[in-house]
Amino acid sequence: MKTSLDQNFWNQRWETQQTGWDIGYASTPIVSFMDSYLDKNAKILIPGCGNAHEAAYLLEQGFKNVTLIDIAPLAIENVRKRFKENPHIEIILGDFFEHVGQYDLMLEQTFFCALEPKLRTQYANKASSLLNKNGRIIGVLFGKEFEKEGPPFGGSKEEYVSIFAKAFEIERMDLCYNSIPARKGTELFINLRRRNG
Repeated sequence: MKTSLDQNFWNQRWETQQTGWDIGYASTPIVSFMDSYLDKNAKILIPGCGNAHEAAYLLEQGFKNVTLIDIAPLAIENVRKRFKENPHIEIILGDFFEHVGQYDLMLEQTFFCALEPKLRTQYANKASSLLNKNGRIIGVLFGKEFEKEGPPFGGSKEEYVSIFAKAFEIERMDLCYNSIPARKGTELFINLRRRNG
């Protein structure tokens, strides 16, 4: 019987240090985009934050309003220690699908691929509800299928377009030119703008 991808599943992955999704630093495509993003006061959400390398990078660059959420208590314990007493970051132990808030940007880095595929449309709708007018999802998705049963779960550009097109204008969904070497040729960079209306 397949294990449910719930809080216990993910916390156990942290307990046993099975965190292969963690590359140890901020994702290059996200860094490149954020380097050209000028609004340091933008409200930014990072779901499934893990060790939150992207958050550390954003804070170093002067961003002042970052929210992290993860369902795994051990992940949250780690980031609370890492960002102790930093006034520019909010850290939440919780379920993304139950989260309430309004953001300008949502950064996607190995959260979407950790969700069971049946939740993908729900993810798109939830993300849309959390974003302000003209809010965006920025990040990377795997543009390949995996041989082993997930997580991670892969997919194709065509599949992702069908999932996101109702709630988002797809401004960019292309093969990454600046993926890390281990993921070269397997990542799609996404820049999705929330539809208004």
